[in-house]
Amino acid sequence: MLKTVLKGIKPTDKKLLTRIVASLKKLQRLLDKAKVDAKAVVGGSIAKDTYLKGDHDCDVFVKFDYEKYKDKNLSKELGKVLKPLKPELVHGSRDYYFIKNEIQYEIVPVFDIDDPKKAVNVTDMSPLHVKWVKDKVKNKKDLVDEIRLAKQFCKVNRVYGAESYIKGFSGHVLDILVIYYGGFEKFLAAVTKWKDKEVIDPENFYKGLALKQMNKSKIEGPLVVVDPVLPERNAAAALSTEKVNELKDAAKKYLAKPDVLMFKIKKITKTELKRQKGKDKLFIFEATPMTGKEDVVGAKLLKAMELIRNQLKFHDFILKEADWYWDKKGKALLWYKVDSKELFPIQKWLGPPLAEKERVESFKKKYDKTFEENGSICSYIKRSYVKPEQLIKDVLKDKLLLQKVKSIKIV
Repeated sequence: MLKTVLKGIKPTDKKLLTRIVASLKKLQRLLDKAKVDAKAVVGGSIAKDTYLKGDHDCDVFVKFDYEKYKDKNLSKELGKVLKPLKPELVHGSRDYYFIKNEIQYEIVPVFDIDDPKKAVNVTDMSPLHVKWVKDKVKNKKDLVDEIRLAKQFCKVNRVYGAESYIKGFSGHVLDILVIYYGGFEKFLAAVTKWKDKEVIDPENFYKGLALKQMNKSKIEGPLVVVDPVLPERNAAAALSTEKVNELKDAAKKYLAKPDVLMFKIKKITKTELKRQKGKDKLFIFEATPMTGKEDVVGAKLLKAMELIRNQLKFHDFILKEADWYWDKKGKALLWYKVDSKELFPIQKWLGPPLAEKERVESFKKKYDKTFEENGSICSYIKRSYVKPEQLIKDVLKDKLLLQKVKSIKIV
């Protein structure tokens, strides 16, 4: 079954690598012409041979000589060289450049280092991560395909990507986990047994004492993956509890009954959402994203989804589901499944504790009829909304919401 899956996700386009090699040579010629002491190398999943079919994103690292450039701004140095190619500058922990033709290139300046302690920025360690993976799979070539399976499975279940608006599993973390556990299905079996703050220390650097010895700020998340290149770093620091739980659920379903369809990415559509709504009320919004860097735009869309969700919760509507989908190209879909029962028009309003006498007096002046319950002053008030449709109509005018998206409408 997994062989069938691999046939569908394993790259077959031989021309892709040929084009990348040609682009790399062109970039190196520009560096040499400008007399810049740096080497252009392929990085990321293409360098590790763990990329998926149809993935035309390529990381290129321009490795600057450490001694010559340690006191210089690498981003500016690289920008001068790339000027003839008219790249797009992308702001990050260290600014890098984006060029798109048949392939999307992210050209990242780094220091050429062997010792991770010399890293000035986390990106400096990226070539060392590539080397670690290649060394680990050297005598276990099947592991690169196992990593592909894990990536595809996580993509399908929408838990792939360490961006701030996803907070999922990065490619780097999946590399480490699949190598550590020895394969895709072994990885999934382990996931179902993870405890809170599970520690994966692939090089056994901390000898079982990572939670005691690592900086507390590095172990705040649900999973601690000790970076094999720089052990002080938690490679899974960006991961959310929600995404870990979603992967756990998906892993249990797969292990109970494996199916080829579990690796097929389904585009989320209005038609499919409506088909699955059952007896509940379903509200689907179509949002036009702001323009800008993908991570920032995605974070704003996430905030928009959360704002509507929180309003529904605040007004006591029973929310069965709240989620969103964005393909990073066009409009985003936000949807909310709400219990169809109308709310009672009167609600109990909890006031301050009785001990806070000034606030209690103020509460009594505001509300005609009050009563005491469980050490607090209370009253009954008329609800602002008894139907979610009424609330949705007002939420669409919310100024905070309209700061997160270009436009939004219910569909």
